[in-house]
Amino acid sequence: MQQRKYLITGATGKTGVHIVNILLEAGHAVRAMVRQEDARSAALRAAGAEVVVGDLLNHDDLIRATSGVTGAYLCYPVSPGFIQGTAYFAEAARRAGLEVVVEMSQISARENAKSHAARDHWIAERLLDWSGVPTIHIRPTFFSEWLIFPWVRDTIVKEGRIALPYGEGRHAPIAAEDQARFIAAVLTQPAAHIGKAYELCGPVEMDHHAIADEISRIIDRKIVYRPDTLDQYRAHLQQYGLSEFTIQHFIEVAVDYQNGVFKGTDQVIERVTGQAPQTVAEFVRAHRQLFQS
Repeated sequence: MQQRKYLITGATGKTGVHIVNILLEAGHAVRAMVRQEDARSAALRAAGAEVVVGDLLNHDDLIRATSGVTGAYLCYPVSPGFIQGTAYFAEAARRAGLEVVVEMSQISARENAKSHAARDHWIAERLLDWSGVPTIHIRPTFFSEWLIFPWVRDTIVKEGRIALPYGEGRHAPIAAEDQARFIAAVLTQPAAHIGKAYELCGPVEMDHHAIADEISRIIDRKIVYRPDTLDQYRAHLQQYGLSEFTIQHFIEVAVDYQNGVFKGTDQVIERVTGQAPQTVAEFVRAHRQLFQS
Protein backbone atom coordinates (compact mmCIF):
# COMPACT_ATOMS: atom_id res chain seq x y z
CA MET A 1 0.00 0.00 0.00
CA GLN A 2 1.21 3.48 -0.83
CA GLN A 3 1.26 5.60 2.30
CA ARG A 4 -0.60 8.89 1.97
CA LYS A 5 -1.01 11.79 4.36
CA TYR A 6 -4.39 13.10 5.44
CA LEU A 7 -5.46 16.22 7.30
CA ILE A 8 -8.17 15.65 9.88
CA THR A 9 -9.74 18.81 11.29
CA GLY A 10 -11.72 18.61 14.51
CA ALA A 11 -9.38 15.74 15.29
CA THR A 12 -10.35 15.41 18.95
CA GLY A 13 -14.07 15.48 18.16
CA LYS A 14 -16.63 12.70 17.98
CA THR A 15 -15.75 11.54 14.46
CA GLY A 16 -12.26 12.99 14.15
CA VAL A 17 -10.56 10.93 16.83
CA HIS A 18 -11.81 7.69 15.29
CA ILE A 19 -10.77 8.73 11.76
CA VAL A 20 -7.25 9.53 12.95
CA ASN A 21 -6.85 6.13 14.57
CA ILE A 22 -8.36 4.21 11.65
CA LEU A 23 -6.01 5.90 9.18
CA LEU A 24 -2.97 5.36 11.40
CA GLU A 25 -3.84 1.68 11.86
CA ALA A 26 -4.07 1.37 8.07
CA GLY A 27 -0.53 2.69 7.75
CA HIS A 28 -1.25 6.24 6.58
CA ALA A 29 0.28 9.43 7.91
CA VAL A 30 -2.11 11.80 9.66
CA ARG A 31 -1.95 15.50 10.43
CA ALA A 32 -4.44 16.13 13.22
CA MET A 33 -5.62 19.72 13.49
CA VAL A 34 -6.85 20.76 16.92
CA ARG A 35 -7.86 24.04 18.51
CA GLN A 36 -5.68 23.57 21.59
CA GLU A 37 -3.18 21.24 23.16
CA ASP A 38 -4.71 19.03 25.85
CA ALA A 39 -4.84 15.40 26.95
CA ARG A 40 -6.85 14.47 23.85
CA SER A 41 -4.30 15.93 21.45
CA ALA A 42 -1.51 14.30 23.45
CA ALA A 43 -3.22 10.93 22.95
CA LEU A 44 -3.34 11.51 19.18
CA ARG A 45 0.35 12.39 19.15
CA ALA A 46 1.16 9.29 21.18
CA ALA A 47 -0.77 7.20 18.63
CA GLY A 48 1.49 8.53 15.87
CA ALA A 49 -0.33 11.57 14.47
CA GLU A 50 1.33 14.87 13.66
CA VAL A 51 -0.63 17.35 15.80
CA VAL A 52 -0.99 20.97 14.70
CA VAL A 53 -2.86 23.70 16.53
CA GLY A 54 -4.93 25.87 14.23
CA ASP A 55 -8.15 27.74 13.64
CA LEU A 56 -10.51 27.09 10.73
CA LEU A 57 -11.13 30.84 10.63
CA ASN A 58 -7.44 31.59 10.09
CA HIS A 59 -6.43 31.34 6.43
CA ASP A 60 -2.71 31.12 7.22
CA ASP A 61 -3.33 28.20 9.59
CA LEU A 62 -5.22 26.38 6.83
CA ILE A 63 -2.50 26.98 4.24
CA ARG A 64 0.02 25.40 6.61
CA ALA A 65 -2.32 22.55 7.57
CA THR A 66 -3.18 21.54 4.00
CA SER A 67 0.38 21.74 2.67
CA GLY A 68 1.73 18.34 1.68
CA VAL A 69 -1.39 16.28 2.34
CA THR A 70 -3.35 14.12 -0.10
CA GLY A 71 -6.83 14.72 1.27
CA ALA A 72 -8.69 16.20 4.21
CA TYR A 73 -11.71 15.89 6.44
CA LEU A 74 -13.46 19.18 7.16
CA CYS A 75 -15.56 19.34 10.31
CA TYR A 76 -16.81 22.58 11.87
CA PRO A 77 -18.62 22.98 15.21
CA VAL A 78 -22.13 24.38 15.61
CA SER A 79 -21.00 27.98 15.79
CA PRO A 80 -20.92 31.04 13.52
CA GLY A 81 -18.32 31.39 10.78
CA PHE A 82 -18.60 28.17 8.80
CA ILE A 83 -19.11 29.92 5.47
CA GLN A 84 -16.01 32.06 5.98
CA GLY A 85 -14.04 29.06 7.21
CA THR A 86 -15.14 27.00 4.22
CA ALA A 87 -14.03 29.72 1.83
CA TYR A 88 -10.62 29.83 3.49
CA PHE A 89 -10.43 26.03 3.49
CA ALA A 90 -11.42 25.72 -0.17
CA GLU A 91 -8.78 28.23 -1.24
CA ALA A 92 -6.10 26.46 0.80
CA ALA A 93 -7.20 23.06 -0.55
CA ARG A 94 -6.99 24.30 -4.15
CA ARG A 95 -3.57 25.77 -3.50
CA ALA A 96 -2.36 22.47 -2.01
CA GLY A 97 -3.87 20.39 -4.83
CA LEU A 98 -5.87 18.14 -2.54
CA GLU A 99 -7.28 15.05 -4.24
CA VAL A 100 -10.31 14.83 -1.97
CA VAL A 101 -12.13 16.67 0.81
CA VAL A 102 -14.79 14.95 2.89
CA GLU A 103 -17.04 17.60 4.39
CA MET A 104 -19.21 16.99 7.45
CA SER A 105 -22.58 18.54 6.75
CA GLN A 106 -25.92 17.56 8.29
CA ILE A 107 -29.16 15.97 7.17
CA SER A 108 -31.06 19.21 7.83
CA ALA A 109 -28.79 21.29 5.56
CA ARG A 110 -30.97 22.93 2.91
CA GLU A 111 -31.67 26.29 1.35
CA ASN A 112 -34.84 26.99 3.34
CA ALA A 113 -33.61 25.68 6.71
CA LYS A 114 -34.71 27.84 9.63
CA SER A 115 -31.61 26.84 11.60
CA HIS A 116 -28.81 29.30 10.86
CA ALA A 117 -26.24 26.52 11.25
CA ALA A 118 -28.10 24.17 8.89
CA ARG A 119 -28.39 26.84 6.22
CA ASP A 120 -24.70 27.70 6.65
CA HIS A 121 -23.92 24.04 6.01
CA TRP A 122 -25.95 24.11 2.79
CA ILE A 123 -24.10 27.20 1.57
CA ALA A 124 -20.76 25.70 2.63
CA GLU A 125 -21.54 22.66 0.49
CA ARG A 126 -22.18 24.94 -2.48
CA LEU A 127 -18.94 26.84 -1.87
CA LEU A 128 -16.92 23.64 -1.98
CA ASP A 129 -18.75 22.51 -5.12
CA TRP A 130 -18.08 25.84 -6.85
CA SER A 131 -14.43 25.80 -5.79
CA GLY A 132 -13.67 22.77 -7.96
CA VAL A 133 -12.01 20.97 -5.04
CA PRO A 134 -12.96 17.26 -5.32
CA THR A 135 -15.48 16.95 -2.49
CA ILE A 136 -17.68 14.35 -0.83
CA HIS A 137 -20.45 15.64 1.45
CA ILE A 138 -21.81 13.57 4.30
CA ARG A 139 -25.15 14.47 5.89
CA PRO A 140 -25.68 12.36 8.99
CA THR A 141 -28.88 12.13 10.96
CA PHE A 142 -28.56 12.51 14.73
CA PHE A 143 -25.52 10.76 16.15
CA SER A 144 -26.06 7.99 18.69
CA GLU A 145 -23.76 10.12 20.86
CA TRP A 146 -26.55 12.69 21.07
CA LEU A 147 -28.02 10.49 23.81
CA ILE A 148 -24.98 11.10 26.04
CA PHE A 149 -24.70 14.84 25.54
CA PRO A 150 -25.33 16.40 28.98
CA TRP A 151 -28.58 18.16 28.07
CA VAL A 152 -30.04 14.85 26.85
CA ARG A 153 -28.39 12.42 29.24
CA ASP A 154 -29.16 14.40 32.40
CA THR A 155 -32.94 13.99 32.16
CA ILE A 156 -32.48 10.29 31.40
CA VAL A 157 -30.32 9.77 34.47
CA LYS A 158 -32.04 12.17 36.90
CA GLU A 159 -35.68 11.93 35.79
CA GLY A 160 -35.90 8.63 33.93
CA ARG A 161 -37.11 10.31 30.75
CA ILE A 162 -36.05 11.52 27.35
CA ALA A 163 -37.28 15.12 27.28
CA LEU A 164 -36.43 16.10 23.71
CA PRO A 165 -39.35 17.91 21.97
CA TYR A 166 -39.31 15.64 18.94
CA GLY A 167 -42.97 14.65 18.77
CA GLU A 168 -43.57 11.38 16.97
CA GLY A 169 -40.69 11.90 14.54
CA ARG A 170 -38.26 9.10 13.77
CA HIS A 171 -34.61 8.59 12.87
CA ALA A 172 -32.01 5.83 12.73
CA PRO A 173 -29.25 6.88 15.17
CA ILE A 174 -25.74 6.54 13.75
CA ALA A 175 -22.62 6.25 15.91
CA ALA A 176 -19.60 8.47 15.29
CA GLU A 177 -17.29 5.45 15.07
CA ASP A 178 -19.33 3.99 12.20
CA GLN A 179 -19.32 7.32 10.38
CA ALA A 180 -15.56 7.48 10.87
CA ARG A 181 -15.08 4.11 9.16
CA PHE A 182 -17.03 5.41 6.18
CA ILE A 183 -15.14 8.72 6.10
CA ALA A 184 -11.77 6.96 6.24
CA ALA A 185 -12.84 4.61 3.47
CA VAL A 186 -13.90 7.35 1.05
CA LEU A 187 -10.88 9.49 1.92
CA THR A 188 -8.50 6.71 0.96
CA GLN A 189 -10.53 5.38 -1.99
CA PRO A 190 -12.39 8.47 -3.24
CA ALA A 191 -12.77 7.81 -6.98
CA ALA A 192 -16.32 6.42 -6.88
CA HIS A 193 -17.53 9.01 -4.40
CA ILE A 194 -16.30 12.42 -5.58
CA GLY A 195 -19.18 14.83 -6.12
CA LYS A 196 -21.66 12.77 -4.11
CA ALA A 197 -23.58 13.54 -0.93
CA TYR A 198 -24.44 10.74 1.47
CA GLU A 199 -27.12 10.79 4.17
CA LEU A 200 -25.62 8.58 6.84
CA CYS A 201 -28.12 6.75 9.02
CA GLY A 202 -28.08 3.81 11.36
CA PRO A 203 -29.63 0.41 10.61
CA VAL A 204 -32.97 0.85 12.42
CA GLU A 205 -35.37 3.80 12.27
CA MET A 206 -37.02 4.46 15.65
CA ASP A 207 -39.14 7.01 17.45
CA HIS A 208 -38.13 8.13 20.92
CA HIS A 209 -40.60 5.81 22.64
CA ALA A 210 -38.68 2.90 21.08
CA ILE A 211 -35.32 4.47 21.94
CA ALA A 212 -36.46 4.86 25.57
CA ASP A 213 -37.55 1.21 25.58
CA GLU A 214 -34.13 0.10 24.30
CA ILE A 215 -32.32 2.11 26.96
CA SER A 216 -34.66 0.65 29.60
CA ARG A 217 -33.94 -2.89 28.45
CA ILE A 218 -30.18 -2.46 28.51
CA ILE A 219 -29.81 -0.61 31.81
CA ASP A 220 -32.67 -2.45 33.55
CA ARG A 221 -34.40 0.75 34.58
CA LYS A 222 -37.62 2.20 33.21
CA ILE A 223 -36.97 5.15 30.90
CA VAL A 224 -39.87 6.91 29.17
CA TYR A 225 -40.21 9.45 26.40
CA ARG A 226 -42.06 12.47 27.78
CA PRO A 227 -41.15 15.48 25.65
CA ASP A 228 -40.79 19.04 26.82
CA THR A 229 -42.37 21.89 24.90
CA LEU A 230 -40.04 23.95 22.73
CA ASP A 231 -40.08 26.73 25.35
CA GLN A 232 -39.19 24.27 28.10
CA TYR A 233 -36.43 22.87 25.90
CA ARG A 234 -34.98 26.35 25.34
CA ALA A 235 -34.96 27.03 29.08
CA HIS A 236 -33.31 23.64 29.68
CA LEU A 237 -30.59 24.28 27.09
CA GLN A 238 -29.83 27.69 28.58
CA GLN A 239 -28.69 25.96 31.77
CA TYR A 240 -25.72 24.42 29.93
CA GLY A 241 -23.93 27.58 28.85
CA LEU A 242 -24.68 27.02 25.16
CA SER A 243 -24.52 29.97 22.78
CA GLU A 244 -27.70 31.45 21.35
CA PHE A 245 -26.50 30.32 17.91
CA THR A 246 -26.35 26.72 19.13
CA ILE A 247 -29.67 26.92 20.96
CA GLN A 248 -31.37 28.40 17.89
CA HIS A 249 -30.05 25.45 15.88
CA PHE A 250 -31.27 22.87 18.40
CA ILE A 251 -34.73 24.44 18.55
CA GLU A 252 -35.14 24.57 14.77
CA VAL A 253 -33.86 21.04 14.20
CA ALA A 254 -36.34 19.85 16.81
CA VAL A 255 -39.08 21.27 14.56
CA ASP A 256 -37.38 19.65 11.56
CA TYR A 257 -37.36 16.35 13.43
CA GLN A 258 -41.07 16.61 14.13
CA ASN A 259 -41.56 17.21 10.40
CA GLY A 260 -39.64 14.10 9.33
CA VAL A 261 -36.41 15.70 8.14
CA PHE A 262 -34.22 13.28 10.12
CA LYS A 263 -35.94 10.03 9.13
CA GLY A 264 -34.48 7.31 6.93
CA THR A 265 -32.14 4.35 6.92
CA ASP A 266 -29.46 3.24 4.47
CA GLN A 267 -26.91 0.52 3.88
CA VAL A 268 -24.16 2.70 2.43
CA ILE A 269 -21.82 2.33 5.41
CA GLU A 270 -22.04 -1.45 5.29
CA ARG A 271 -21.72 -1.46 1.51
CA VAL A 272 -18.60 0.73 1.49
CA THR A 273 -16.86 -0.57 4.62
CA GLY A 274 -18.10 -4.16 4.78
CA GLN A 275 -19.35 -3.70 8.35
CA ALA A 276 -22.86 -2.74 9.42
CA PRO A 277 -23.19 0.20 11.81
CA GLN A 278 -24.13 -0.51 15.39
CA THR A 279 -27.68 -0.42 16.69
CA VAL A 280 -28.97 1.78 19.50
CA ALA A 281 -28.90 -1.25 21.80
CA GLU A 282 -25.24 -1.90 20.99
CA PHE A 283 -24.36 1.75 21.54
CA VAL A 284 -26.17 1.93 24.89
CA ARG A 285 -24.59 -1.33 26.00
CA ALA A 286 -21.12 0.03 25.18
CA HIS A 287 -21.84 3.21 27.19
CA ARG A 288 -24.05 1.66 29.85
CA GLN A 289 -22.26 3.30 32.78
CA LEU A 290 -23.15 6.76 31.46
CA PHE A 291 -26.88 6.00 31.76
CA GLN A 292 -26.70 4.86 35.38
CA SER A 293 -28.08 7.12 38.10
